[in-house]
Amino acid sequence: MPQLSLHTPVGDITVFEEDGAIVSLDWGWVRDQTHSALLDRAQEQLQAYFDGELTRFDLTLAPAGTAYRKGVWRALCNIPYGETRSYQDIAHEAGGSARSVGQANGRNPIPLIIPCHRVVAATHIGGYSGGDGLPTKRWLLALENPVRTLL
Repeated sequence: MPQLSLHTPVGDITVFEEDGAIVSLDWGWVRDQTHSALLDRAQEQLQAYFDGELTRFDLTLAPAGTAYRKGVWRALCNIPYGETRSYQDIAHEAGGSARSVGQANGRNPIPLIIPCHRVVAATHIGGYSGGDGLPTKRWLLALENPVRTLL
C-alpha cells in the first residue's frame, strides 16, 4: 500500500493510499516511502494545516468502517475549522447515542483529516487516542482556535 510520512508538530505521521483514496493516517514513521499525486497533495495539505493556512481538507477519502461509523465520520467533516461539537450534537446528526459516537470517533482511521479532535464531551474535553492523547487534542484545538479555553 502506498504510504508517505511527514514530520508534524504533533509527531511523525504517515498517510496511506489505496485505489486512489486516502484510507488511513497513523502516528509514526514508516521505512518505505511512496510518492503519488494524492499522497503528495495530502502531505502539502497537512503541512498547510499545521502552518495555519488550511481550514478544510480537499482529498479523496475512503475510510473502512460500518455504515454507521461512516455516517459519524461524514458528520465530523461538517464541523467547521475552529469549532467543536459535542458527542451528543454528532449523535443528533448521525444517529445513535453520544457513547456510540465516541466509539466511532475512536475507530476513525483518518484522524486530523476527519477531524475527530473537534468533538468534545458536554462538560469537558472528552478523550483522544491519537498522538499523545489529550495533549495532542488540546494542541490541535488551540491551533484552530487559540482564544478558546478548554477544560
